[in-house]
Amino acid sequence: MAENDSVLAAAKTWKGEKMAIATVVSTWGSAPRPKGSHMLVHADGRFEGSVSGGCVESDILATAAEVIAGAPFQVRNYGVADAAAWEVGLPCGGEIAVMVQPVSAEGFDPELFDRIADARDQGDALTVTTDLATGHSDARPLETGEVFVNRYDPPRRLLIVGAVQIAQALAGLARELGIETVVIDPRARFLTEERFPGVTLDDRWPDEAIAALRPGPSTAVVTLSHDIKIDDPALIAALASDAAYVGALGSRKSHAARRERLASEGVTAENIDRIDAPVGLDIGAIGPSEIALSVAAAMIGAFNDRR
Repeated sequence: MAENDSVLAAAKTWKGEKMAIATVVSTWGSAPRPKGSHMLVHADGRFEGSVSGGCVESDILATAAEVIAGAPFQVRNYGVADAAAWEVGLPCGGEIAVMVQPVSAEGFDPELFDRIADARDQGDALTVTTDLATGHSDARPLETGEVFVNRYDPPRRLLIVGAVQIAQALAGLARELGIETVVIDPRARFLTEERFPGVTLDDRWPDEAIAALRPGPSTAVVTLSHDIKIDDPALIAALASDAAYVGALGSRKSHAARRERLASEGVTAENIDRIDAPVGLDIGAIGPSEIALSVAAAMIGAFNDRR
């Protein structure tokens, strides 16, 4: 769950304090938040994250306070079956089950937050399994009983090759989406902090930069420079990785020529087929901002395995 990033950050800030963690363990219908979504609640009432987008958070806060005070873990079910649906329920028509555990050795061990952080820092995923009979979570798989399994993937990243105007708009969108972004361009006049505030800048040649950054299943690579000396080496490096999404700016005609160039460099047809080109969803985009929006949408679809 990429949207659990803020919860993991809060867990680090509140380390050593009394807390409870709420997790969406099942959904049905038009549930507002997917399975695995977290809400972390501090003993003083502060909280981070969401399990329903606001529908049942008040009830979860009350349940979390009970768990922090010593009550056993609970699994709460919410839907629209009764007259209180608008007060404590889901008027959208969905149903969810939310588990509330103490952040403790008996529930969600605080050490798990450290293990998740370490794995993500290494670009790896970590799977945590919870016994729904006891409310105990563990990084080791459980062999028996009813369990809930949550996978914590590395933070999403976007590597943009080519510090052009579309890249400026795309970097801004990625920032709003909480995606770590690196803009790669060996041309110093293009790659400036003034043009890309708050973004990591990398002035190495793209193939060298991408190889060093090691794109994985939580990384997208998009080439935008329109300069084959820059874009082609970047694409070759990206296609040699496990990047979730590889996109390239250009028309269908230019992509046909690109396919021939990459094939001559030894890239297989299967790998070349991974390139989304012309890059982005076909929304009739006009201008840098709309093109950036189409690219962001395609990238998110790839991250969510919806392409």
